[in-house]
Amino acid sequence: MKNIARMTIGAALGAGLLLVGIPMAIGALGFTSAGIAAGSVAAKMMPAAAIANGGGVAAGSSVAVLQSIGAAGCSLGTKIGLGTLGSAAGATLFKRNTPK
Repeated sequence: MKNIARMTIGAALGAGLLLVGIPMAIGALGFTSAGIAAGSVAAKMMPAAAIANGGGVAAGSSVAVLQSIGAAGCSLGTKIGLGTLGSAAGATLFKRNTPK
């Protein structure tokens, strides 16, 4: 029974970490709801992406996707995927392997 409790706690922690941590990390890089923050990593990525694309940031590029997440958050499908992945990883990490 203790193993189930450990796995449940691990699943909750894993899901929470990904659902909260990834958007926070994207914001910390400088992709915010108000746009790209001056002097941030995002501000350095944007001109590099524009130069590589011949003058503009391409739709679907990493900079465009990260800015979209920073501005509007993750879609429901992305949240479900992150929650599932985090839960599975957390449960696996907290699982106690007991000898039979």
